[in-house]
Amino acid sequence: MIFSADQEINLRILPAVAFTFVAYFCIGAPLAILPSYLHLQLGISTLMAGLLVSLQFIATFASRPRAGHLADTIGPRRTVRYGLMACAASGALMVLAAWLRHSLWLSLGTLALSRLTLGTGESLSSTGATLWGIGRVGGEHTARVISWNGVATYSAIAAGAPLGVFAAGAWGFGAVGAIIFLLCCASLAVATRMAPTAPFHGRRLPIGRILAGVTPYGLALALGGTGFGVIATFITLYFVQRGWQGAALSLTVFGACFVGVRLLFAPAIDRYGGFAVAIVSFCIEVAGLALLSLGRSQALAYVACGMVGLGFSLIFPALGVEAANRFPESVRGSVLGVYTAFADLSLFLVGPLAGAVIHGFGYPALFLGTAGAVAVALAGTVWFCSIARTHLGESCEDQDFTM
Repeated sequence: MIFSADQEINLRILPAVAFTFVAYFCIGAPLAILPSYLHLQLGISTLMAGLLVSLQFIATFASRPRAGHLADTIGPRRTVRYGLMACAASGALMVLAAWLRHSLWLSLGTLALSRLTLGTGESLSSTGATLWGIGRVGGEHTARVISWNGVATYSAIAAGAPLGVFAAGAWGFGAVGAIIFLLCCASLAVATRMAPTAPFHGRRLPIGRILAGVTPYGLALALGGTGFGVIATFITLYFVQRGWQGAALSLTVFGACFVGVRLLFAPAIDRYGGFAVAIVSFCIEVAGLALLSLGRSQALAYVACGMVGLGFSLIFPALGVEAANRFPESVRGSVLGVYTAFADLSLFLVGPLAGAVIHGFGYPALFLGTAGAVAVALAGTVWFCSIARTHLGESCEDQDFTM
């Protein structure tokens, strides 16, 4: 069978980002069942349950820079293998926690360790897989690799959640951990047999300098990610508050639009430049959130969620490419690790902050305020683009400067 050049590139990317799919499947599988298991079966408060679930996000955020450094120095394949080992350990700890369920504090302690291990495994696996994909096709295809990585992320969560609910209902909570353990062991065997890519050699930079250079892009990403965060966390409750049915469909519309744009329009980043794509994306996301704040009808809410999915989809790879281009290839993993940590931090903070806004001012204020946050990111991106023009006297997609 003869493949086109684009298809050949995709076929080289997919085996690497498949490990991102595995890591996020491990996240999605317990995500829908863990809060109810903690609250209804173990009897702890919803606050404690939420904190325990959030431990994974804290571990992911804290380990991202280290994961990137490992991918740069020991190579992406070894980094992915360490991540899969951590995810497998997380599954085994879930099985142990289920066995210890009659001893509350032992069970909770084991689950806390499982969540921390899973968060670390996620950052190692996904960061390593991204660098592995880039190494397999070349740095000029960074945007495409990041885009496919995002498709793997969200499709894995979408697939993992219902399977986790089914497995827990049929065989119990521990069965979900067993599935995670077996899947990661099988994936580890596959990763061991795949050809590695060599670490990038060259000058290493201190993490402080990388953080300083990445922060403008990371802050824009974090603000842009608030739209996704409030929809993922509160759209179901918003539908209930409005007396509408079919809240799950709003998430389906968001996800379908997100994945569709990633699959169809990711090459636009290479063609028009990351800044240009990010500016258009932010505009669409702002419009969607503003429409959602009006609360006129259920149909318009679906349209608004789709617009937010359309807008948010390419922001991560568009700004990620611009951030990566500011640094030599020898620290690309560290750059992407720090950059992604801003998204982790954003998703972790959105829940409590948005909850406080809803409590004090209601849902319309939440969506309108979120639109304002994304508009700030839009303004910052326009400013970054103007700096690019100033430095090079040419179009935004051709810049090569350090902020």
